[in-house]
Amino acid sequence: MSREDEIRQGLYDGTLYGKAPQVKALTEEALAMGMAPLDILFGPLIPALEEVGRRFELGEYFVPEMIIAAKAMQEALKLLRPLLAQTGAKPIGQVVIATVKGDMHDIGKNLVIMMLEGAGFNVIDLGVNTSVDKIVKAVQDHQPQLLGFSAFLTTTMPMFKVNMDALEKAGLRDKVKVMVGGAPVTQEYSDKMGADGYAATASATVHLAKALMVSMGYDISSAPAVSAETEAAVAAVEGLMQTWDEVESGTQKTA
Repeated sequence: MSREDEIRQGLYDGTLYGKAPQVKALTEEALAMGMAPLDILFGPLIPALEEVGRRFELGEYFVPEMIIAAKAMQEALKLLRPLLAQTGAKPIGQVVIATVKGDMHDIGKNLVIMMLEGAGFNVIDLGVNTSVDKIVKAVQDHQPQLLGFSAFLTTTMPMFKVNMDALEKAGLRDKVKVMVGGAPVTQEYSDKMGADGYAATASATVHLAKALMVSMGYDISSAPAVSAETEAAVAAVEGLMQTWDEVESGTQKTA
């Protein structure tokens, strides 16, 4: 077995069994050896997630196993995302994005970032469990056209309004368009919170971001198209995450 084959097997097993440090180290080694990001993603990683989903459906895996597998996959995505999104084009706009205070979920957010970067946006990622002060400061420092909030839990969704109220108090709310999303979020809730837009998927977020840029008078005609490979990769992971969203929100079996 070649070293590349060993790495593929190690990435598959590491993702399947939730060994995040192993997945990160092997992804770094794979990239250093010149393995293609798409080969890494579609070779071992997505098949491993598909196997996680299969085991869940059979009752062999439960929520804890799914969460650690997702976190392992995330370590690889952090390294692959900028490579998959490279276009060489001048950014068409700037986006600050964050998972709100009290929420540690970010796989969906990372998929959105991958798509936005592929569409020509420069994205500043504030991470998870992001404080109100950090968000306000980021808007002040980076002066983005767009601001994205992600929430995976119904208990953290009210932070959308808290954040927007803080932006209003700081005199920044009318200087940035706010997009919201996340598994439990709906268009109705977005409207109620006073957001400028809601998107249910990473692909939809790109369309929303472009529409908001146009509404502000920006010319985005030079925006690159997201590569078919990146769209396929994101769609594949989103499809797997849909089941997981239902699991963690309590609409499917747990343990």
